[in-house]
Amino acid sequence: MRFAWIDLREVPRQQVQAVVDAAVHARMTGVVSADAELLGTLPPTVTRVLVPANPAAKKTAPGKDKDTGDKAAEEPSKETKPATGHDVLLRKFTTQDELDALAADHRTGTPVAGFVDVRDDRTLQLSCSGAMVLPYTVIHFADPTKIPLEIVLAAAESAEGKLVTVVDGLEEAAIVFDVLERGSDGILFTPRSADEVFALARLLEATTPQLELSTLTVESIRHVGLGDRVCVDTCSHFEEDEGILVGSYSSGFVLCCSETHPLPYMPTRPFRVNAGALHSYTLGPDNRTNYLSEVGSGTTLLAVGANGRTRRVVVGRAKLESRPLLEIRTHAEDGRLVSLTVQDDWHVRVLGPGGKVLNVTELQPGDELLGYLATDKRHVGLPIGEFCKEV
Repeated sequence: MRFAWIDLREVPRQQVQAVVDAAVHARMTGVVSADAELLGTLPPTVTRVLVPANPAAKKTAPGKDKDTGDKAAEEPSKETKPATGHDVLLRKFTTQDELDALAADHRTGTPVAGFVDVRDDRTLQLSCSGAMVLPYTVIHFADPTKIPLEIVLAAAESAEGKLVTVVDGLEEAAIVFDVLERGSDGILFTPRSADEVFALARLLEATTPQLELSTLTVESIRHVGLGDRVCVDTCSHFEEDEGILVGSYSSGFVLCCSETHPLPYMPTRPFRVNAGALHSYTLGPDNRTNYLSEVGSGTTLLAVGANGRTRRVVVGRAKLESRPLLEIRTHAEDGRLVSLTVQDDWHVRVLGPGGKVLNVTELQPGDELLGYLATDKRHVGLPIGEFCKEV
């Protein structure tokens, strides 16, 4: 489970208490500070991460390394006895000897985290070593490329410790969590206000649900004439039993198959779903629908498997073209009508129970399709408790 540590060291003084309150309320995993007294006020639900002071070093701005000017943990000091009121000590390591000392502390039961500033191959290899032996390794990457993070993730694949990546903002946090599909275990984030803490909490909760799919029985199929249909081309490769949910009514959707399966007259396009007429709804993340007419480059949709698993996919483009259309009317076990209008062509497919691939022009009354039944009515794609009848 991905998590976040909130770094207070560079939060504007007038915002600190509001940020602390937000971090506790939003159930952030940890709070990082050089103020042991402040950490001592936090509840036990928060991991209190102390950056010990180094009185022997020249004082610098909070969270800044005196040599490089980058946000970093202060240099370790043998003369400094850590204050109480914390759960983890965060210390910077710049050499293998310093890493070995941190690892030795960890083996004796001292809760420690190591901070490393990755600027070159030496510090990159050092960060990989830290990720293998420390319970927490906090890494600041000096360069914007995510290749070094990929290398650390690969090196630490079998490690038990957690990797925490320093990010500059929410957009970078979202990227860091997706690197190599696994992403960093956690992030270290300095918010400018309480609002950014709550926005981060929403990002951390942005998972996709397991859907309970229903079996739909075909009632009728009819040719309805020329209309505009939409092909959705995503930036992802669909599995053979995946597609997207599409329907004429917001109360029910049919699982439309991707073009992953071979066709006799054209190559497969495993990124595409020939989804349906442009008026149709498609189900996206956060229980929100979009009309197919609204879908375009950058839109996020749900890829849905025949077993109900879901994942986010990003649309690369949408193709709207006039084609003959076919209306498929089905009903659920509770009698609910679920309708879908698609291109009237044999190569357009939907999925049945068990992931069975069905050509739409060969459907017959009584055939079974996979679909999803929604209990919410919709307004601008959002669920709303109001009377709404769609016919």
